Formats: sequence, structure tokens, C-alpha cells
Amino acid sequence: MSERLVVIGFGPVAASLVEGLLPAVRSKDLHLTVLGAEERSAYNRVLLAEVAIGAAKPEHLGMADESRLRAAGVDLRLGTAATGVDRARRVVHTSAGTVPYDRLVFATGARPVIPSLAGLNFDPHADSTLPAGVLALRTLDDALQLHSVLRRGGKVLVLGGGILGLEAALAMASAGLEPVLVHHGPAPLGRVVDADGGTLLIRQLEVAGVQVLSGVRATGVQKKDGRFHALATDTHGLIHADALLVSTGVRPRTELAEGCGLAAGHGIAVNEQLMADSSGRLFAVGDCAEVAGRRPAGLLAPGWAQAGWLAGFLLSHPAPHPSAPAPDLGRLPGPQAQGGEILMLKGQGLELTAAGTVQAGLFDDPAQQVTVYADPVSGRYLKIVARDGLPTGFMALGLPRTGAELALGFERGTALPVDPSLLLRLDAPFEDAQAPAAGADDQFCRCSGATYGQVAQAVQAGCSTVEEVGANCRAGTGCGGCKERIEELLELPARA
Repeated sequence: MSERLVVIGFGPVAASLVEGLLPAVRSKDLHLTVLGAEERSAYNRVLLAEVAIGAAKPEHLGMADESRLRAAGVDLRLGTAATGVDRARRVVHTSAGTVPYDRLVFATGARPVIPSLAGLNFDPHADSTLPAGVLALRTLDDALQLHSVLRRGGKVLVLGGGILGLEAALAMASAGLEPVLVHHGPAPLGRVVDADGGTLLIRQLEVAGVQVLSGVRATGVQKKDGRFHALATDTHGLIHADALLVSTGVRPRTELAEGCGLAAGHGIAVNEQLMADSSGRLFAVGDCAEVAGRRPAGLLAPGWAQAGWLAGFLLSHPAPHPSAPAPDLGRLPGPQAQGGEILMLKGQGLELTAAGTVQAGLFDDPAQQVTVYADPVSGRYLKIVARDGLPTGFMALGLPRTGAELALGFERGTALPVDPSLLLRLDAPFEDAQAPAAGADDQFCRCSGATYGQVAQAVQAGCSTVEEVGANCRAGTGCGGCKERIEELLELPARA
């Protein structure tokens, strides 16, 4: 009898897991049921802002071929939400009945955090029902609704100063619109910028076409005729707009796991084998999984790496098998040994790379090395904080090559040059400066985790377009920020 495996959730990580399990599905060794709450197959959420501004079509975001999966034998149930898990009877309760399982994988992802403002239905453990005109840009439906507002030339407020809010605002600005970024801190990205860097970031955002309102204390939303009309604040009065895009973070979906007695903190607690229980029957991957106490990274690459490993584990170890050697999942992109996730922002002529913390002052700690370079006129700013020659935090604005080199060193844990100012030569316009060559194992695509070596192998194997390289190794299939570099590599054979 085939083993019954149920996957709850059908986002990009679940889609990757399903691909890895297809050989066993085709051979009838595995009966795979996938429960997707949305009516659509897995799609790329990174590009939702592109759909909202009309730069990408919904059909271009697909990451799974529904007909192909069904033909292979996958029991794909779209529009079917899981409502509970009965571990004693080994069944999943859904909106359409029960589904039995032998092993179960939670791939439930994360939901947007909705702030507790008057007029919003705040619930940390459920999908909030938002008023018309208030969106979270987490689903394709959100993107299509925002597109409808923008197509009419509507004014949009973006609430939140994190990376997702900035990316959405810059995307709208790139389409000639005039978004307003509203946040409570002195500057956006407050966790990774210092006061001077934050001031310059605001200036560069406004040059790019994004109006920035800082220090805003929002209290509620005002509606008119059932639709969003204005954001109520203690500091700026009523801020009127046609829509409010809420971008105040995400929270892992853990309620199903907690409801059946599993431990959860910053995500569903799993060990290095991605197991959520001692029986070896329950697993979690992606944005909902807290692996060995580490917060979910919130990036595609770690989720895809987890899915790839788990597929191999499930196929090679019949259930239950809790004693298999634990894999090394610690070197996934995201929070690194240096103590933070690398953040990259690019759009409308604005390029920012940062990691760790740069709040330290020049003379706060004699054991810290603090390097600062500022050129506000040209929009360039660099700050590096290091200890014992190793960077603990950096911020590079308007210095793309310097930022890329620092990110590479931060991930590798390599020491800075004795004189860190030498890094600035990488962005010197008067020199043909080149960054040190990356190794085959260095990361090329931050979204997918594809390495320089994998991209080079794809090109050598005959891939001649960005799409073909993406199909081969997934590089360029996330935010698209590395597509230009892929094109450069594709041009090299032609120049030779």
C-alpha cells in the first residue's frame, strides 16, 4: 500500500517539495495530497508589486504546472483549506471533509501582520477581513485590487517602513505614480540604518518619486461609503488616499500546528531534520518553520533548500524514521553566523545593501572599528562596523559594487581590508575597478540560492536565455534583480 503524504499549503516552497516527490508519485510508491487554500497553483509572491503596476501579468508568476502535477498522480486540491489536524486518528480536517495521512508536512507560510488600528479587524491567528481599499499585497488578488486602484490614477498610502513596503512604493514610483510611504520611525529600515544613512535614504526615496512621512503615529482608518478614505493619526491628522497598502511585517501561520499540540514560537518548532514531533510523522518547511530555534528567514532560498532536502529524506526513509542523521541546514541564505540577514533594495536608481547593525557611534566602543564615508550630493553613503577585523554590520547606499563585496564577505565571515576605505575603489567612476572574482560556491541569486557555479554550468550546458537559465537552476526566478548579471554571462561566449 502506498504511503499517504499530505502537504498543507501550496506556495513556492510546497511546489518545490512536490517536484522532488514526483518520482515516487509516478511509481505509485507515494500517494501525495496537496491542500491549497487559494484557488490558484503556487505563484511567485516576490513579483506581486510588478503585477500591481501592470509590469507583469498574473500568468507569468506561476511556479507549478497544475495539469502536469495532476497527470503525474498528485491529488491537488485547490481552494481547500485545512481547518484542523487530528494526530490520534492521523487525519486532516478540511473545508471539504477529512484527508488521512501517514506523514504530514506543514508548508503554511506566513500571513501579513495587521496593525491594531481602529477600523481594522486585528487577529494574530487568522486572516483578517480588511475593509475595501485596504490591502496587504500578500496574494495575487491583493495585487489585482491594487492594480485596479492604480489604473485609475488613485493615490496610495504605504504603511510600514520595512523592505517590502519600500519595494512596493518604488515599484509604483517606477510606473510614474506618486505613492506616500508612512511609517512611525525617524527613517525607513530603522533596524539597519543609522541617523545619517536614514536621512540620505529618505532623500533618495523622494528623488525616486516616493513621498516619505516619518514619525507618524497611526490610530485608525476612516471609511467613506464602505471604502478606505483616510488614515487617522495623532501626529499628522487625517491623511487622505484612495487605498492603504499595509506592509508591517508577516507572522508565520502556526495555528494548525498549535491546535494539534505542536510547539511553536517564532514558527512551528522543528529540529534540524525539519521534524515537528518525536514520531517522525510531522514536518514543517519554509516561512512557517523555526528550525532548531532559528527564526524563519522569510526568503525563498532557505525554503527551497529545505524542500529539496526533505523530499530526499521522505523518499529514502519510510515513516516513522526519527533517527536519521541530521543534515546541515545552517548555511542557508538568511541569518548568518555574523548575526543578521542581508537586505538588498534596488529600484528607481536607488541601491542599498545592508546587514547587521550600524547604530554604533565613532567613539562608542574602543574595541569596535567604525568606518564612515558620506557624499550626500551624489547619494552615496557607507558605514561599516567591525570587531577584530570582521564586519558586524554595514550599510552601503549608492555603492552597488562595494555593497556586493561587503555582502559576500559578511556571508563568508572574511576579514575586512586593513584599510576598509579601499573598498570604495570598486565604485570609483574614474577607474575600471572590478570586484574580486566570486567563487563557484558563492551565492549568485539571493532569492533562489543559486550559486555562480550553478549559473555557469547552466550556460555551459547550452542555456541561451535568462528563462532557460532560470529553468535550469532557478537563478532569476525570484525578484529578478540578478537578470542583468545573467544576461552579461550569456553574452560572454559571444564575445569570445
